[in-house]
Amino acid sequence: METSFKEIITIAGYAIEAFGVLVVIIGSCVSTFAYLRTYKKLHEGSAYKKYRQELGRSIILGLEFLIAGDIIRTVVVADSLENVGILALIIVIRSFLSITLHLEVEGRLPWKKEQVS
Repeated sequence: METSFKEIITIAGYAIEAFGVLVVIIGSCVSTFAYLRTYKKLHEGSAYKKYRQELGRSIILGLEFLIAGDIIRTVVVADSLENVGILALIIVIRSFLSITLHLEVEGRLPWKKEQVS
């Protein structure tokens, strides 16, 4: 019974990671098509800025799913101290990427409130 539970959790972890990859791919395609459709209609630079924001948001969301899949697979399936350390390193790297992407896209840190103009 334990083996089948671990297999199910492993598959679920990979499925969540695959969904994260799909989010990045689909988000990239949607962002690119929207940019190509509107880049001549908007002011110079604003289409590119909007494109970068939308592309960055899809990457950030995809990273969140990738982190979730890693956590599920590592904590439940690979329960050694070495694997938990590797997971911690992966989470630190991906969290750093998420924070820097958020700063790049939104122009503020994730925990700062949006300024009302």
